[in-house]
This record gives sequence, structure tokens and C-alpha cells, in this order.
Amino acid sequence: NIEEFKDQLFAGVDLITDDERRWPSGMYGLPTRTGKLKDLKHFDATFFGVHAKQAHVMDPQLRMLLELTHEAIIDAGINPQSVRGSKTGVFIGVSASESDEFWTADPELVNGYGLTGCCRAMFPNRISFTFDFTGPSYAIDTACSSSLFALQQAVAAMRSGQCDAAIVGGVNLLLKPTCSLQFHRLSMLSPQGMCKAFDASGNGYVRSEAAVVIYLQKASDAKRVYATIVNAKTNTDGYKSQGITFPIGAMQNRLIREVYEECGVNPHDVVYVEAHGTGTKVGDPQEVNSIADFFCKDRPNPLLIGSVKSNMGHSEPASGLCSMAKILIAMEAGVIPQNLHFQNPNADIPALNDGRLQVVNKNWPFNGGLVAINSFGFGGANAHVLLRSNNKPKAPAIQDSIPRAVAVSGRTEQAVNNWLDKIEQNPRDDEFIALLHNIHSTNIPGHLYRGYTLLGANQPVKEVSQVSAEKRPVWFVFSGMGSQWAGMAKDLMQLEPFAATMNKCAEALRPEGMDLLSIVLSPDQSTFDNVLNSFVSITSCQVALVDVLTTVGIVPDGIVGHSVGELGCAYADGTLTAQQTVLAAYSRGRAILDSKLPPGSMAAVGLSWEEVRARAPPEIQPACHNSEDSVTVSGPPEALTKFVKTLQADNIFAKEVASSGVAFHSKYIEAAAPKLRKCLEEIIPRPKPRTPRWISSSI
Repeated sequence: NIEEFKDQLFAGVDLITDDERRWPSGMYGLPTRTGKLKDLKHFDATFFGVHAKQAHVMDPQLRMLLELTHEAIIDAGINPQSVRGSKTGVFIGVSASESDEFWTADPELVNGYGLTGCCRAMFPNRISFTFDFTGPSYAIDTACSSSLFALQQAVAAMRSGQCDAAIVGGVNLLLKPTCSLQFHRLSMLSPQGMCKAFDASGNGYVRSEAAVVIYLQKASDAKRVYATIVNAKTNTDGYKSQGITFPIGAMQNRLIREVYEECGVNPHDVVYVEAHGTGTKVGDPQEVNSIADFFCKDRPNPLLIGSVKSNMGHSEPASGLCSMAKILIAMEAGVIPQNLHFQNPNADIPALNDGRLQVVNKNWPFNGGLVAINSFGFGGANAHVLLRSNNKPKAPAIQDSIPRAVAVSGRTEQAVNNWLDKIEQNPRDDEFIALLHNIHSTNIPGHLYRGYTLLGANQPVKEVSQVSAEKRPVWFVFSGMGSQWAGMAKDLMQLEPFAATMNKCAEALRPEGMDLLSIVLSPDQSTFDNVLNSFVSITSCQVALVDVLTTVGIVPDGIVGHSVGELGCAYADGTLTAQQTVLAAYSRGRAILDSKLPPGSMAAVGLSWEEVRARAPPEIQPACHNSEDSVTVSGPPEALTKFVKTLQADNIFAKEVASSGVAFHSKYIEAAAPKLRKCLEEIIPRPKPRTPRWISSSI
């Protein structure tokens, strides 16, 4: 994966290995070292909608392209489901399918699906089919420059309006030795199995495997930008007396010159060139002298050059995109990875010896700017791409104290846990969190597990569960008295939708002489000794939270509330406006205060409703039937305290709760009813009926 590739590039790891994962070492006298991908056997066919007969005879190259396409879309911060049916093109650089003969060795076992699994046209077409892309879809084979040709074709198609976005891929696998044998007999391969790019001892290249996919979007559509393609162009050498495989530096130079003339870029502004750089006796001088001729005339400082083939070998049709992957890593990290195997400059490249060119032979600081990429096919097909690094500054780390819920999904439980671990490692990366929200805001078909973590919570919170086959309803539950606390809106005021609604509620209460914001932001707990302050605080915060949830697209299927929380229900149900809701809360509190009610208290009791009625003295009333074994009682303070102690003496749970000196939900507040009704008739002149989704706990 790209993270492992990045780490190994910066660590200077030689990715070429000597093992027998493909064929016996030294077979046919071949160089023993090649670059090999780790695992070709595993493929989640069900996830990609591939039936068993097809999956078993599908080229592993195509399997990997499907996987990487999905990953590239996710990496862009996009849910793959959201781009189905879009005018997205698919352009794949691929030269051969070395697996088809395995599926057809025994004619009796041929089922026809090898054709749709190994035909190169099916590589892009299968991607378009699987992801429902309707733009151009074709494979390109220009040998070693295939994937950069594919990129150029994608850019041209997007600029001409043939597609709105593009998947560009390159892939190469070394499954049988005979192809390597042909390169070996043409004396193209390094006997030591090293791409010694630009070095005097360079004597050929080493073959390598790779699979790369990138996702191109218009800048206006992109949620995540690594770089901008300034220009991309191709040409071909044409006839050459030295033979078809001989590279022509003059034609490469002509191509590069045209690229910069078309886009009006001064070649001195290019800070680094990622060369084709195969380490061959002929190829390196032809290419690098061409680079020096164009970029280094009167250049005030040395031009940096390198080649990723020195690190990973030559992945042939995939090599151009491997170069691009290296460049994007450099742009993101601010460091160009080091070239390997360079010690003595090639004497046939004067610019390496006189200082006009500098090989990046150690990890080198990159401060942004323009970067060029070369890629040349061994039949003379040349490609050059100019990139500009993304100079958009990264958003500063989140510094507020608001807990943030981040939800993700995955194919397996382990996949979800991997996401959650990465979130915990980057808890204040606002861009990363925003991308995750966009990806996982709707279901991704085939993801069987979901999980979430709560960032900024006092205690770590992480939960993973299997996805239910049924759509689970969303309920909003609104609490009553007791859910207020000092400074209850302090952190939430950092959320713009919440603050906007709180300010709206504050304006509604201002004519009544109340300063709502001072109440909900006050650190003094005694603020809520006044029942009026409690009511308006609870209600306004609930109204504001409904607006926050609505802003992010969360709409309830059901609504239920308790006590003053019924006002929050009314707002969520659309029967009251924000101003009406908070004024109703104010009127409720004002009616209680103005009615000179007798002192009262409340307590929570761990008994059933019937048991409380049987035990309670006449002056104590069961007030709230919370559950089978939980009831809230109301009554005069002295009588209620005595009742609580009696229950506690019998080892029954009983605890007095703060109720601002009022015995709510009992006969003791009946005197406030006429005043409250009169106020509500003024505030709500035309009441709306509640919808069926509001389940009232009071009526």
C-alpha cells in the first residue's frame, strides 16, 4: 500500500528481492532479482460482484485494479456509491496478461470466462461495469510509457468534456519467465538486478511488478487535492536508423519543449524532474542530456533529478504512475525520497559532472512548486507530465474541546478497527475527519460492520458492531428537569448552527428581561436555583441541538420527551417555531413563580407504580412512571424527606432530586395552570396538530 511504499522509499529500502515466488531462481540464466508484489491470491469477489466461475479465471492484474479503484475513490474522500452513473472515464495502461495461458492449458476446463477475465479491454471495461462509470473506457499499451499515456488521455478527455472525472491505472505482473527471457536476450536487463540510474556502472534494468490507480477530478469537485496537472503530452520517435528500441533524445526534447510552450511555463521554475531513468547504457544519456539541454540553459541553480526505478525496479506499463506516486508522496511529506545505487555519475552525461544536474541521492527537502515526469516506451512512445504541488495550507489542528462522534464502516470488523485506530492517531486533523464523514455518511454496499469513536471525550469511547439488515429508526429523546448544569452551552457555542439558534432564542427572550446567553454560559451552579432559568436553558439548548442535527442531515423517525422536554418535541415535530418554543418554556417558569406555589420536592424511587401508590402517605403523589421499577414522586419537602428515609430503611432505593423547590407533575402546581394557558394562547395563536411520530409521555 502507499503508506508502506512511502516508508520504504524514505528508509532507502531496495525493494528488489531474490526469491522463487514466480519461478525458480536463475531459470534460463535470468538475473535472480526481480520486484514482486506480496500477495496475488486473495480477492474479495463477492464485494466486487464477481461470480465464482469468473473470479477463478480473472487475471490478478484486473483483481488488483478493482481493489485499487475502490481505494482511490475512498482516498479522495468520496463514497463510491455517490459516483455511480457518473460520466467517469477509465484509462488503464497494461501491456500483457501472463495468466491467460494458465486458464486455457486444459481445453476440457475452458469455460469461456477466461476471455472476460484476461482480455486487456476488460481491464477498464470491468472497472466501468463494477462502479457504473459511463465515460470513455479503454486500455492503452505503449509498453513502458503505457500508464503515463493513459494519464495524458484522461486529461485530454476531461478537458474536452468526454468525462467529468477519470480513473487512471497502470499494472504489471511477472508470472512467467519467458517474457523476461526475451528482454534478457536483447541485453536490456541488469545482470545484478539493479536499476543504477545515472550511474557510470549502469548496465540495464531490473523488471518489477506494480499496480497503481489514481483518481482525477476537476479542482472544483475535489475534496482532497495532492497536485494539479498543468500539462500532459505525448509523441513518438518515428523512424530511427538504430532500430525501433533505440531511444531518441531529440524527440524527447521536442516533446518536453512543446509541453512548456503550450502552458507558458518557464523551465527554470521546475524544481525537480522524475526521469524515466532505467539505468541502461543508451537510455540514460539520451534522456538526461535531453533534460539538461532544455531545463539547464542559464539555470541559476542545479536541477534535481531522480528515478523511482532505482528503488523498486522498472514496472514497465505501470512505471509512469509509480513515478507519479513517488512525486505525490514527496509533495505530501515535503521531502523527495532518495535515489539508490548512484555513486559515480555517468561520463556520457556532462551535466551530472559539471553540476547543472543534481541526483537526489539522499532524502531531500521539497518546498513545493513544479515537478516534471518522463516516461518512455521501448518502441519510441514518449510521455511528459508537468505537476504543480498543492499549495493550499493544511487546516490548523482542531483546538476546541467539543467531543466529536466519527462513524465509519468496513467490510470486516478488523477493517473498522483499523479506521478507528487511525482516527485515534489523528484526532485533531480536521481535513481527515471531514473526509471520513463524507465517505461514511451513507451506506457503502458490502460493508458489513460499522463503528464509531468519540473524540475529545473524557474517557475513550469506541464501539464496533455488525450492520443490521433492517433500517433502524432514529429517535430524538428530550429530557426534562435535572438535565441542566452550569456552563451547559459553553462548548456547544463553538458550533455555528448551535450558536445561531441560541442567539435567536436569546433575542426572543430579551423583551422579557432575560439574558439567555449569560444563563447558559454561567459557571455558577446556583444559577439554576431559579426554575425559570432551568426551563429556558434546557429548552433553548434542545432547540439548538435539533438544528445542529438537522444541519448534518439527521432527521428523526420518532420523537419522545419528558416534562419540559415535550417543548423540544414540539420544535422537532415542526409544531412550534424556535421563538415560540423558548417563550413557552419561559411562560411555564413564569407561571410557576407568579402562582406562589407551596414549597415542594421530588424524589426518585426504585419501586413499581403500584407499589409506590400502596406505600406513599396521602400527601405524597406518584408523579412520573419512568419504568417498571422506577417512579418519581412529588410532595411537600418534610413529608417527602420522611418518605425517602422510610424507604431507605427498608433497603429500597430512594433519592431526592433537585427540582427548584417545586413538586412538579402533581396537584401542588395546579394553581399555575390558568396563567400558563393564558400565556400559551398568546404565544401560539394558531396551534398546529402534532404528527404521528411524536409520542407524548404526558397525554
